[in-house]
Amino acid sequence: MENHAQINPDQNAAQAVPLVEMKDISISFGGIHAVDKASCDLYPGEVVGLLGHNGAGKSTLIKILSGAYTRDSGAIYVDGKEATITNPRHAKEYGIETIYQTLALADNVDAAANLYLGRELLTRWGTLDDAAMEAETRKVMNRLNPNFTRFKDPVKQLSGGQRQSVAIARAIHFNARILIMDEPTAALGPQETEQVGQLIHQLKADGIGIFLISHDIHDVFDLADRVVVMKNGAVVGAARTSDVSKDEVLGMIILGKCPPGATPGPGALQE
Repeated sequence: MENHAQINPDQNAAQAVPLVEMKDISISFGGIHAVDKASCDLYPGEVVGLLGHNGAGKSTLIKILSGAYTRDSGAIYVDGKEATITNPRHAKEYGIETIYQTLALADNVDAAANLYLGRELLTRWGTLDDAAMEAETRKVMNRLNPNFTRFKDPVKQLSGGQRQSVAIARAIHFNARILIMDEPTAALGPQETEQVGQLIHQLKADGIGIFLISHDIHDVFDLADRVVVMKNGAVVGAARTSDVSKDEVLGMIILGKCPPGATPGPGALQE
């Protein structure tokens, strides 16, 4: 797929350089092409939904970006410069943070302890500076979710939407610019799903780019500016959500058929 085909002309006309671009990414496991010459990009303040059946390659592609897997070929660019990402630490150095479906929170401690897990603030006497950590947590949570008040409760007592708030706050507090959200609304009720949607809109307003991995096509259309559909390890196509219908995207997912409003990729069904 040509690089320029993925640019959203409405939103990104003034931004010629994507936050991140993955170009011709491939990886194989035991001779099976899990990802085959896949390309996609992401701009500041944009949500790109990655769609496809289980085994389509979307999670594997994102694990390459997050440093969990090392690609066999292809290149990753951050701010237009080629990036070396071979482990999760490298990804974090480039401002790439992943929020997995499981959230990876420490259930028995509060929001502040989760935000600073492994990066605790200390007083000059070498003890934990709980007051400073809570103050900083209140600042970031107030920006992200002003309705959050349960700062003293262990996170296991929080609702699903509140737990998402804590996981997102932890990522952006340490200067994430590119967020990977894996099934953020899975197992959430309608009210909590709406709360996560509000969080995503706030992140967009702050200029953070988000890759949204989801099986829920309705969620993706509600939240994403563009979609990239994968099938059998290859990109079927990319489109602005305003240019395609849900039925057309389902056709991309199930049949690999690229509609007129989408830019076809290497995995598109050749008619």
